[in-house]
Amino acid sequence: MGSAEWDEQAVTFDSEPDHGLLDPSVRSAWADLIIPLMPPAPASVLDVGCGTGSLSVLLAQAGHDVHGIDFSEKMVAAARRKADAAGVAARFEVDDAQAPSVAPASCDVVLGRHILWALPDPRTALERWIAALRSPGLLVLVEGYWSTGAGLTATECERLLQPLRQEITITQLDNPALWGRPITDERYVVVSHT
Repeated sequence: MGSAEWDEQAVTFDSEPDHGLLDPSVRSAWADLIIPLMPPAPASVLDVGCGTGSLSVLLAQAGHDVHGIDFSEKMVAAARRKADAAGVAARFEVDDAQAPSVAPASCDVVLGRHILWALPDPRTALERWIAALRSPGLLVLVEGYWSTGAGLTATECERLLQPLRQEITITQLDNPALWGRPITDERYVVVSHT
């Protein structure tokens, strides 16, 4: 999808429980998943394809220095409003998740949720994200292969990462609390340290 299609989705994007994290129990489930994966605060986190900034705001509230990027202007505008409403200093800008405009070795964590599958060249994106990491650096990807037929299986994601990273841990995310409902498709988190 192009930026115009994502701009159109920005209006209703947060209506999905795992996108907006508006339900306190869903928000708590994501906090319980993501925050313990992070290095001690204040880590520098680049949230690639941040959408409306829900995870960025969650991490900023936990004391991290968060920079979210998305190529949809309307998603970035929504993320800025969300950060302002939460009173956090997360930064958001329009940028290309495939090739973020960040300096090499400039962040501690690269976080991507439901973005890798949508990029034209996932391998190149992974190379660029890894290059943005300081050493030691942490790559956290939440991905899936959805019932719609879109996405990446965990096996496909691992195959993309293996030539680039030595330590790769994949955990299935089948807890309904994360999604606001039971799921029947494949959803997982990849955690990779340098």
